Amino acid sequence: MKKSNAYAVIAGILVSVLFCVFLASQSGCERMKSGGYTVVGFPQSFADLVQKVKPAVVNISTTSIVKVPGGPFRDFFDGGGGGGPFGDFFHQFFGEVPDQELKQQSLGSGFIIDKEGYIITNNHVVEGAQEIKVKLADGREFKAKVVGRDPKTDLALIKISSFFENLPSIPLGDSDKMRVGDWVLAIGNPFGLEETVTQGIISATGRVIGSGPYDNFLQTDAPINPGNSGGPLINLRGEVIGINTAIIQSGQGIGFSVPINVAKNIVPQLKKEGKVTRGWIGVSVQSLTPEIAQAFGMKGTTGALVGDVVPGGPADEAGMKRGDVILSFDGKDIKKMSDLPLIVAETPVGKTVEVKILRSGKELALRLKITEMPAGKIPSAVSPTAESLGLKVENITPMIAGELGLKDRSGVVVVGVAPGSAADDAGIQTGDVIKEVNREAVGDVNDYYAAMKKTGKNKPLLLLLKRGAQAFYVTIRLS
Repeated sequence: MKKSNAYAVIAGILVSVLFCVFLASQSGCERMKSGGYTVVGFPQSFADLVQKVKPAVVNISTTSIVKVPGGPFRDFFDGGGGGGPFGDFFHQFFGEVPDQELKQQSLGSGFIIDKEGYIITNNHVVEGAQEIKVKLADGREFKAKVVGRDPKTDLALIKISSFFENLPSIPLGDSDKMRVGDWVLAIGNPFGLEETVTQGIISATGRVIGSGPYDNFLQTDAPINPGNSGGPLINLRGEVIGINTAIIQSGQGIGFSVPINVAKNIVPQLKKEGKVTRGWIGVSVQSLTPEIAQAFGMKGTTGALVGDVVPGGPADEAGMKRGDVILSFDGKDIKKMSDLPLIVAETPVGKTVEVKILRSGKELALRLKITEMPAGKIPSAVSPTAESLGLKVENITPMIAGELGLKDRSGVVVVGVAPGSAADDAGIQTGDVIKEVNREAVGDVNDYYAAMKKTGKNKPLLLLLKRGAQAFYVTIRLS
């Protein structure tokens, strides 16, 4: 080998090594080895990153007024309403012990998103607050006001006065690009310990923890504690990719953050209107379990099963029916039931969209117009499962219909559920009305038992239940 070629090879190796070291100092470096990827470098310190983002992370303290029945002297005077040592004497001359108003203080975190002084935090941090104070990392303090709140995602936008002030801010990243295993930092005010930084990774994405209709959390093992609420979850680029929101009290290293892309969608509305307007189509949906999918003749469990359709709603007017499986909405695939409420909510009101459904084994395309979600409405979703039967049913008599507030007496009412049975495990309750058995309408007990006889052993039994205003499917496997 000529010397010039040898020098070129050595130079190439040195450049590759230096480039890898540079990447390692930024966000980790990988190389191919034995057909797989092996990490050869990772950040040795997060100090530079923390120094960059910490000035825009704020501590939030709130003061609210709570009423305490009878105040602190009630137990002394009347024993909490039960007589007390001086109860008769006090009531004779002064009457009832008046309620007392007490100040309650709480702590949280947040982060500044622009030079105007807008701050993102959690709704539960500022809800009901009469006074909000914001403290920056450099010691400056400001009074803040609530610009808008969204309880359904537990997010709030507050603002501090920024006249003649040089306010730091932090950029927003893309939470959809985060992968399980990515490094993250959590910064906040846990237990009042200001500017605390913890480090970890993304443990999971798309977590549904039952906190609300739009659950879609990032799970992290970066320690999050009371007081971290509203603080940022940071990627290695120094961008916010989540808002630290929830913890599992009994869990170690399990925390949840609202993806920043959710906040990106609602912050403009909170700035302009102080609230969030969401799309609505008027359906309740549930997950497709393997048993339900089999009962519907489906090979997979992809999609959202329509359990009920609101009369006169957009879905009803478009021709959607109970038992349809929604496969895609406005060009977006519905991989699981929880995808649909999020996509519908983020669709602009007034937009006409195409919805692909599966009905009786055939794919159909419907077009419907998104309307604004009525006040008090939330997307309804249930995920029942069962494997065996344990029910007692009766006809719906006029007396039962009156007790349950039923206008339609078709179907049979559940009057007994065997404790510990699969029907019990599935959540079937006394008072539920069975409207269908294996897609056949049930008018009375005779229809119910006739339909039951058609179900073979070791095959799932598909029931359509009505509970109050809610209708949904459950499956029970007969053995």
